[in-house]
Amino acid sequence: MTSDLSTSADASTPPVFVTGSAGHVGANLVRRLLKDGTRIRVLLRNEDNNRALEGLEVERVFGDIRDLNAMRRAVAGCQGVYHVAAMISTIEGNRAYRRKVYECNVLGTRNVLQAAREAQAGRVVVTGSFSAVGYNLDNPSAPSDETMQFYPMERTMPYERSKALVEHECWRAVAQGQDVIVATCCAVIGGADYFPSRLGRTLCDYTGGKLRAYVDGGFEFVAARDIVEGHLLCMHRGRSGEKYIFSSEYKTISEILDLFEEVSGVPRPARRIPSHMMLAFSEVASFYLSRFHPDFPQRFTPGAIRLLKKCRHADTGKARSELGFQPTSIRAAVHEAYAFHYYQRNVITNPLAKRPSESAVRQAESSLANQGIPVSPGGGSM
Repeated sequence: MTSDLSTSADASTPPVFVTGSAGHVGANLVRRLLKDGTRIRVLLRNEDNNRALEGLEVERVFGDIRDLNAMRRAVAGCQGVYHVAAMISTIEGNRAYRRKVYECNVLGTRNVLQAAREAQAGRVVVTGSFSAVGYNLDNPSAPSDETMQFYPMERTMPYERSKALVEHECWRAVAQGQDVIVATCCAVIGGADYFPSRLGRTLCDYTGGKLRAYVDGGFEFVAARDIVEGHLLCMHRGRSGEKYIFSSEYKTISEILDLFEEVSGVPRPARRIPSHMMLAFSEVASFYLSRFHPDFPQRFTPGAIRLLKKCRHADTGKARSELGFQPTSIRAAVHEAYAFHYYQRNVITNPLAKRPSESAVRQAESSLANQGIPVSPGGGSM
C-alpha cells in the first residue's frame, strides 16, 4: 500500500476515511465532504479507473478491502468512516465470480469494520442496498421499510445475498460495541459518474441509439445528491445499530425513458418486450455469458428483470422522521447525469442529441469546479 498526501485541510484534524471513492456514490460523497471543508483519506486500487479523484485535494492510500492488514494501515489515524466500496452485479456468474462478489462485499466489509474498531476510528456508515431489504411476499409492490427482513427462500442474485450478509457483519460489529449505521441505497442516477454506473451507461446507450426496446417494470431510484445527503445524515444524526432507507422517487422504466427523451431529445423506443418473454431469453443468454464471458456487460439479466417485475416501493418514513431527510427529484438527477456525460465524459456524440439545460449545466460546472476543470458553454470541457 502506498500513499499520496495532497490536501490543504487542517493537518491537525483527523481525516475521514472513504472506501469506494472512485465509484458513483463515493465520488459524489467525496465532493460533498470537500465542499463542507472535511479532510479526507480515500482508498483506491491501482488497477481501477480512479479518474473521479483527479485534481481533488484528498489523501490517497492504495490497497484492497480484502486485505485486513492493508485496511489497518489505511484507517489508522482517521476519525469517521464511510464504507461505500462494493462489487455491484446483477449476474449469477461462474463460481470464481460469485466468490469474488462474496469476498469483496462480505469479507471486505468485515475487514473495514475490524480495522476501524481496532483504530478507534469512531462511527462507520456502511452503504447498504435496497435489494437486501425484505418485502411483502403476497404483495411485493407494497412499500418496504427497515423492519422487513431479506427473504432468502427464493432465487436471488449473488449480489443481493452478499449485501444481506454485509448487514449481518454490521450488526455483528454493533454487538461488539462498535458504532455502525447502514445507509440503504436504491438505484442511483446523477453526476460525477466516471465508471460509469449501470444507469449512466444506459443513459449513454439510449442517447446513442443503442436501446431499441425495453422491458417495463419499476424500482426505487435515488438522486446521487440524495444518497450522499443520506450518508451525512447517518453520520451526524443516525442511531447506532440502525439502518435507514434513502430513495428519491419510484419510477417505472417507461417513466425513466420519458425523462431520457426529455433530456436528450432522442425519441424513446416504442417497442416494449413482455417481461416473461424477455426473462426466458435472458436466462439462456445470461447462462452462457456468466459462465464463459463473466466480464461481458449484461443489461437485462434475469435478476434485473425479476427485480423490475416486483415493482418494489420504499418507505423512507424513518429517514424523514428521525434524520430530516428531504429527497429531491429524479427528473433533476437525470438532467445532471446527462450534463455530466455530455460535458465531462464527452460521450454524448449523437448529433441529434440536445445540449443540456442551463440548470443542469450549472450543476455540472459546480461539480467540475471542485477539480479545477472549466466547462465550455458550447459543449465539451475546455
